[in-house]
Amino acid sequence: MKSPWMRRVALLACLATLPLAAIAADAAPAAAAAPVKTLRYILPAAETGFDPATARDLYSNHITQAVFDTLYTYDYLARPVKVVPGAAAAMPEVSADGKTYTIRLKKGMYYTPDPAFGGKRRELTMADYVYSWKRLFDPRLASPHSWLFEGKVVGLDDLAKDAAKSNKLDYSKKVAGLEILDPYTLRVTLTKTDFNFPMILAYVPTSAVAREVVEKYGDVKGEVGSNPVGTGYYTLGEWTRGNRIVLNRNPQHLPETWNFLAGDDPDDQRIVRQMQGKRIPAIDRIEISVMIEDQSRWLSFQSGGTDVFWLDGPLAPKALLNGKLRPELAEKGVQLSRLLDPEISYYYWNMEDPTLGGFSKEKIALRRAIAMAHNIDEEIRIIWNGQAKRLDYPIPPGVVGYDPHYKSLLQYDPVLANKLLDKFGYKKGADGWRSLPDGKPLLIRYASRNEANGVLQAEMWRKTYNSLGIRMENDRMIFSDILKTEKQCKMQTRTAPWLADYPDGDNFMQLFYGPNTHQNNNGCYQDPEYDKWYAASQAMPASPERDELFHKMARRLEVNAGALIGYARYRNMLAQKSVLGYKKHPIMFQEWAYMDIDSTGAPVAPAADSAKK
Repeated sequence: MKSPWMRRVALLACLATLPLAAIAADAAPAAAAAPVKTLRYILPAAETGFDPATARDLYSNHITQAVFDTLYTYDYLARPVKVVPGAAAAMPEVSADGKTYTIRLKKGMYYTPDPAFGGKRRELTMADYVYSWKRLFDPRLASPHSWLFEGKVVGLDDLAKDAAKSNKLDYSKKVAGLEILDPYTLRVTLTKTDFNFPMILAYVPTSAVAREVVEKYGDVKGEVGSNPVGTGYYTLGEWTRGNRIVLNRNPQHLPETWNFLAGDDPDDQRIVRQMQGKRIPAIDRIEISVMIEDQSRWLSFQSGGTDVFWLDGPLAPKALLNGKLRPELAEKGVQLSRLLDPEISYYYWNMEDPTLGGFSKEKIALRRAIAMAHNIDEEIRIIWNGQAKRLDYPIPPGVVGYDPHYKSLLQYDPVLANKLLDKFGYKKGADGWRSLPDGKPLLIRYASRNEANGVLQAEMWRKTYNSLGIRMENDRMIFSDILKTEKQCKMQTRTAPWLADYPDGDNFMQLFYGPNTHQNNNGCYQDPEYDKWYAASQAMPASPERDELFHKMARRLEVNAGALIGYARYRNMLAQKSVLGYKKHPIMFQEWAYMDIDSTGAPVAPAADSAKK
């Protein structure tokens, strides 16, 4: 959505070029203008809004990551992933006890022009980061990301408590642990050592948002979901909700040059040859279409209407054979970047729901029975065409803390599941359907997205519930409504994916931490013992001692049947022959700033190496 300022600038620019065009028509041929390099991209679900403090879905965060700047980011090619400076001038200076971080900001970073700044150039300062982090605790905004700083920064929790009492956050109140030494230097004092702090500061919700923009465009809650104004690589040019988004290269961004190193990976070496020394970003315009249906996305890519898209599991047979690109596509120069996402797809049951929730023996037995009756391997085979890896542990591969040898207590055993329900009073009637122990009807409402894949998931779960004699109804919902409903603890059950915000097991174990209810704890699971162990793990570095706590937490979750861990999906990203320098990053939502498009039509180096990965 263009702001009035942007529309005015665009109109003036068009008018200014008219005389030049007329002169050029009569003049001798001049060098042709450089083509506008455009990347066409697809999102498989609609965005919800572009405020870093409130956006919590993968699709919206594609945009927020492009428009706003975090202090830190990730090296594009380094594997395992490596945190590097973003808006920060360097990595932080850390005290010997690991509690004090001194962070220095790059100078000369400016927000894109906007009426909110009164016609003046507005430079990014450390005060913007302090303001933005305080915003996460504004009770009106109800950000789902406050957990990132809760219990971490000296004095910040006190500010949050005062705000909760008055329902208003005092942004002018100083926080002892956030000392602005000068406009470009911030000293952060933590309550305890946190070895993941730089990774937290690389996560999009910690981006800088200008106070002037919030005050001009914020709604009654102070949310700015429709007017993102940042300092990032791109600016929002056009926006038709749930349909089309256009981003333009930010000409004000500090000049950067592509300068990443390749290791022994031949594919990385090819990317370095293609990209070394180029301007970042090399692509001028990103045109994003929202296409919910799998077949529409596939047809768009096949016809050349899309440059890069995510090949979901249901489409995998069209492009892959045994995990590799089909020969006929490789011959056309199509590229495959494939990885196992650092994610878990898990099944939760709302612990506040009167039918499924609670810690009484009969409620735990009901959830255990449902978990043991669901065939995860069959779901992977049917729903995802084998493009997923079965998981027993709440922490996936590629994330610090993953244990490949862990075995869950909740294994597929439908016979035992039915016996468990019989034992705890869930009796079958003459019609074959079970009732609650008190004789009332037993009905489960499973929510899924209103698309083909969501329908398939619902039918898999209907089969599970039918095998137990439990009635199930499917609530088909748009993605944004699902997120809103589960945040309010009003969703009874669904399959929920969680992609790593940062590559540490802490980011997954917090999904079941009681205080994170109404944030990321979708099942509203609140268990004092689990919470005690999680809090203790926060003070530990990655170590065998922390792993032991994570194991205890995972077992506790299974014993109470608070959730069932399902699988991690493979990310199969296809790119056209003309796309240069592309490699899917495990943590970054998108990689647009580090890619290029060959707009000359000249042949490009073959990408067979990437198809072999």
